[in-house]
Amino acid sequence: MDVIPFVNTWPYERLFNDIYLQTCPLCGEENVLTNMKKSDFNRARENIKTNLILPCCNGRLTILEADEDYFWTDKKLRKD
Repeated sequence: MDVIPFVNTWPYERLFNDIYLQTCPLCGEENVLTNMKKSDFNRARENIKTNLILPCCNGRLTILEADEDYFWTDKKLRKD
């Protein structure tokens, strides 16, 4: 698998089984509680492609993998 560039990452916070984004990478909304299920999160942690629909703007992130701090996606989310 190719190396995913860091500009394709976005930080998340996990509180119990809830996944939060401090800021939405697509619309800029703050403190976004996602609707990500525990099973979807576990799939992302296993490097299985997972879609996340953001409730704030109905935007879609395709998560290629997740580590302890970041979602690694298929598109650029940060400025160079």
